Amino acid sequence: MTTTPTSESAEVTVEHTDAVAVVTINRPDRRNALTGEVKDALRDALAAVDADDTVRAVILTGAGAHFCAGQDLAEHATALREDLSHAFDTVEQHYSPIVTYLATMAKPVIAAVEGVCVGAGLGFALACDLRVVSTGATLATAFSSIGLTCDSGLSHTLSRAIGDAKARELVLLAEPLNCEQAHTLGLVTRSVEPGQALDTAMALATRLAAGPTRAYAESKRLLAESHLHSLQDNLAAEALAQTRAGATADHRAAVTAFLAKEKPAFTGS
Repeated sequence: MTTTPTSESAEVTVEHTDAVAVVTINRPDRRNALTGEVKDALRDALAAVDADDTVRAVILTGAGAHFCAGQDLAEHATALREDLSHAFDTVEQHYSPIVTYLATMAKPVIAAVEGVCVGAGLGFALACDLRVVSTGATLATAFSSIGLTCDSGLSHTLSRAIGDAKARELVLLAEPLNCEQAHTLGLVTRSVEPGQALDTAMALATRLAAGPTRAYAESKRLLAESHLHSLQDNLAAEALAQTRAGATADHRAAVTAFLAKEKPAFTGS
């Protein structure tokens, strides 16, 4: 196993361990609350790992004891005072592209969640494919608590994850969930003891990085678009995606390995 630390900025670090990239929001003294600098760095870091073909799985986490407390409200209050007309430009400049990278990059993305995961932090976690959550974590939509509505894709991902009725409850009441409650609702892939989220996420990411990357990408695309189309359209999309996946070297090698009663070795090609 080869680990290569890199630091694109002080606010967000990226560490490569073989084919896994760990992207860390690095503002632990403020529960990894999101300033303009942090959001710039996170967007750019995700763009880089998305474009890097040597990266086959990605982990998003927060430094220290927390995942992400959402928008830094001190910075936001300044923006409201200085220029209300542009105070929410960050939604299109930062939150929307960050969530787009997390949700659509052609490789699996796992959120490793400790402590606070609220507001945009919850939006980021739900945009990931899988979530490893500490039993000490707190998850909340939070937006209604400060007189705002959803951003960071939460209106899209939350209702798809837990259903419309429960999503309305969580958004309107903004009541926090502990890990057990979130797990019961289906928001948690793995629940772990405090301090173990990153290690468990790394084990899952390592497993996925050794898998059929291009097939994963096709599956992500099919699942993301399935709500937009009829059954017949989805069947047609599956046929095309299966044809593309079937043309990969990974598929041919896996069939050969199966027939030889061997374990397949996927290369992502």
